Amino acid sequence: MEYGEFLKQKKQLAGNFGFKPTFLPEQMFDFQKHLVEWSLKKGRSAIFADTGLGKTLMQLVWAENVIKETNGKVLLLTPLAVSRQTERESEKFGIEAKKSRNGEVRNNITITNYQQLSKFDPNDFTGIVCDESSILKGFSGQFRKDFTRFANKMKYRLLATATPSPNDFVELGTSSEALGELKHLDMLSRFFRDTQNDKNPAWSTPKFVLKKHSQNDFWRWVVSWARAVKKPSDIGFSDDRYILPELVEREHTLQITKPLPGKLFAEKAKTLKQQREERKMSLEERAEFTKDICKNHDMSIIWGQYNYETDYLEKFIPNAIQISGADSDDAKEEKFEAFSKGEIKRLITKPKISSQGLNWQHCNHMVFYPSHSYEQYYQGVRRCWRFGQKRNVYVDIIATYGEAGIMNNIQRKSKDAEVMFENLIKNMNNELKIEDKYNDIKKTNIPKWI
Repeated sequence: MEYGEFLKQKKQLAGNFGFKPTFLPEQMFDFQKHLVEWSLKKGRSAIFADTGLGKTLMQLVWAENVIKETNGKVLLLTPLAVSRQTERESEKFGIEAKKSRNGEVRNNITITNYQQLSKFDPNDFTGIVCDESSILKGFSGQFRKDFTRFANKMKYRLLATATPSPNDFVELGTSSEALGELKHLDMLSRFFRDTQNDKNPAWSTPKFVLKKHSQNDFWRWVVSWARAVKKPSDIGFSDDRYILPELVEREHTLQITKPLPGKLFAEKAKTLKQQREERKMSLEERAEFTKDICKNHDMSIIWGQYNYETDYLEKFIPNAIQISGADSDDAKEEKFEAFSKGEIKRLITKPKISSQGLNWQHCNHMVFYPSHSYEQYYQGVRRCWRFGQKRNVYVDIIATYGEAGIMNNIQRKSKDAEVMFENLIKNMNNELKIEDKYNDIKKTNIPKWI
């Protein structure tokens, strides 16, 4: 072995073991072709492309190229709500892809939701695509292990999501492991330090932060298997077709005059328990406020967090339809379809059910009963405020006085997400210009024991 080759093997930057695509439809934009070409060349990769940039088309074209190259089949995993939408997209672009829920392999591209994975045999496929792959971190640890074992048998793998959560290294570790890169624990030990004992009691939850001297190496490692794109110009293409309309976020804080249980006077809720109690007490006022706001819009999505909220709103708001966790898979898909066609004017649901992957540019108004989850808020808003939306999008955030800190928390996480994406994009662009500094090393032999 030559010394330069030895050093290359020690670097934690993945190589290319894919192929050049032979199928790039004319309907694809230049930046989409670029991302698909890069991903297929890598063989196993992640595309972190923002909402409305055409991830579904890129995934389908990626899968079609794998089929043509290997003469095999590809499994395309989606959230439940997105499988029918993906099937429609495939028909639009002349790519054969069919849904399956019972483990049956359909055509060359089989579309199914994540919950159906155990019904399929990995030996039937040469490639796997994970749409909205950030959903993986929401599953149990056992499912993630099963998924990783399933994916590890695939020669070609693609993960696609709008954005990884801000500084959510669990998600990056899950993605890395699924692609055959560093395992999650290996990633943490190499690039992070545990701050558990930094002025914290011994029983505190471990919190990992990037080692200062590892920051550049960490982001270089991430962009060796991932591409991050908020807009086409991030990778050198024109943004002409991708200018978003205005997002108008309106916060409404309702003053609660009733005292909390065990209190003599009304006061601001401070603890999470008190916030939840105040939230229940204010349900009628919030529902009345929501009803009045929706009258000013032709269509609305109302995002609740708890069953008692969505159940009450469905009864209180005229012509409102709820998509709930209790609905069957078929019932959910029928309601999603009806709303997409404009047959439902007021849709009530929860972010954990409906905020992933759906294209609802026909609607430009939503009401949010917020939680502390930035990702749920971001994904919910992005169902409507996405490339392809022609109107300004209005988001009415209705909270109680005690919940005022929730939006501050979401805004802080939003800034963290921007920093994370800036790091990804900066290092991605730097990486494209880096030349291998070991290329000029003189050839020499090294002992066999090394």
